Amino acid sequence: MRIRRLPPELINQIAAGEVVERPASVLKELLENSLDAGCTRIEVEVEQGGVRLIRVRDDGGGIAREDLAAALSSHSTSKIASFDDLVHVASLGFRGEALPSIASVSRLTLTSRTAGEASGWRLAGDGRETPCVPEPAAHPPGTTVEVRDLFYNTPARRKFLKSERTEFAHLDEALRRIALARADVALTLSHNGRALLRLPAASERSGEERRIAELCGADFIAQALHLDQQAAGLRLRGWVGLPTASRAQADAQYFFVNGRAVRDRLVAHAVRQAYQDVLFHGRHPAFVLFLALDPALVDVNAHPAKHEVRFREARLVHDFLFRTLHEVLATTRPGSAATAPLPAVPSPAAMAEAPAAAAGAAVPAWRPSPASQQRLGLDVRESVAAYARLHPPVAAAEPATVAAADGEVPPLGYALAQLHGIYILAENATGLVLVDMHAAHERITYERLKQAHAAEGIRAQPLLVPHVFAASAREVDVVETAAAALAEFGLELAVLGPERVVVRQLPAILAGADPEALVRAVLADLIEHGASRRVGEAIDELLATFACHGAVRANRRLTLAEMNALLRDMERTARADQCNHGRPTWVQLGLGELDRLFLRGR
Repeated sequence: MRIRRLPPELINQIAAGEVVERPASVLKELLENSLDAGCTRIEVEVEQGGVRLIRVRDDGGGIAREDLAAALSSHSTSKIASFDDLVHVASLGFRGEALPSIASVSRLTLTSRTAGEASGWRLAGDGRETPCVPEPAAHPPGTTVEVRDLFYNTPARRKFLKSERTEFAHLDEALRRIALARADVALTLSHNGRALLRLPAASERSGEERRIAELCGADFIAQALHLDQQAAGLRLRGWVGLPTASRAQADAQYFFVNGRAVRDRLVAHAVRQAYQDVLFHGRHPAFVLFLALDPALVDVNAHPAKHEVRFREARLVHDFLFRTLHEVLATTRPGSAATAPLPAVPSPAAMAEAPAAAAGAAVPAWRPSPASQQRLGLDVRESVAAYARLHPPVAAAEPATVAAADGEVPPLGYALAQLHGIYILAENATGLVLVDMHAAHERITYERLKQAHAAEGIRAQPLLVPHVFAASAREVDVVETAAAALAEFGLELAVLGPERVVVRQLPAILAGADPEALVRAVLADLIEHGASRRVGEAIDELLATFACHGAVRANRRLTLAEMNALLRDMERTARADQCNHGRPTWVQLGLGELDRLFLRGR
């Protein structure tokens, strides 16, 4: 067949297939154009889920009359002018085919006015390279883009659209991401003539938190930790939900790179690892996070719709995200700023979401021997003597009360009694505290084991019989190029041939592990993310099993001194709000909640 040059209309429709998937895709492109124009206010009106109408009005810099036609021409933009601009992309969008592509599959009208013009100008576009001549139009400074009848001329594309409710849900989510990214811009949204969202601009943290509460729910911001950390030219700020505020789905995860909302596997992996020790099985964390770095260090054009990015220093970014989030989550312990106000009792509906089978989750493949369990002399008695010097024990017949104690009341208060050999009841300044004594002591023991192991470092142990296994070309390449990194994990590997690798030593604590499975997991992480914590995770799983077996068991009767010692240990232990499997270790019943239970004051 002869090679022919495609007509402009078809070129734009093909390009539209990359950037215009549904009405939400159109809204995203238009909102990003408004933000790049320096606007402070955006008004969005949609009808029939955006299929019939999407109208975006902003107060940005506007488009001059002589540039209107170029705005609807392929590969025309005001955002880049050289290759250097392409490498240091500072705008949200720059693909020249966005507006002409949208115009090629809809009835598009562009109205704009710059600050220096006496009136605005309107131009209609249909995807042709020679659009109509601009006409005068009354319009304040800024731009209005009106997109009607999306896919009217491409019925094959239109039949793949979902219901009005579904399309509007996607469109609403696209707007919410923009609203989270730019709290300094006021936003309004109406659907079928009904006002749904009105977000004032916010310049301070308090205003930003009000916007997040509006978009993500008041519960999220009430149970979120704020962070703002910088290192190695990277800055991470935002809010991460407490583990107890996790969700059944990953539907409240917003991550922005230089103001651009992205879904990145490297980011997801770092966040998942940071939450590993504290998240209940099958649950997902909630977060709104903003990463800022030099634009030259991130490729934002890795995806046509810019949903994905590519970091030039992937390992640096991964390690920075993991370390920052891991340290922030370590502050979750009773009395810390991270847990103020104290956790409330979860609702029955929230508890029902967690699968029943998760109660025994996170049991690792590497189990300790019975002998090693018996040697763990770790119980709450080791803290009793120290506690007794500060707070002399009270006779069981006369339990200590908050009112009787001298000085400031500890966050978890003082023990009153033990319930069914499982729970500790304590009284603090807020009301009643209930503690799962096994879960709490399991976390305390686990954190001590981790600290002891970290102080000693990873000790390697040569295998009596080296393990040889078949490897792919990429795995062999990593073994050859990342020997130093592997040695840090206590692994000694060598290449025996183009497709054969030998394991000569493992960390001593993992001597009973499957060498091939462990090494393959580490190599897979290094290939995918440039970093791995598989060895550390395997060690942590083993230590968690030690802690579980070494923690005080249910139905064991504790004295008041032992109970109070456990409470004080919880207040000093990182991540003490959750056990090793992510379940809560304590809950608070405030006096107001107790009054409501007994209808006091009604």
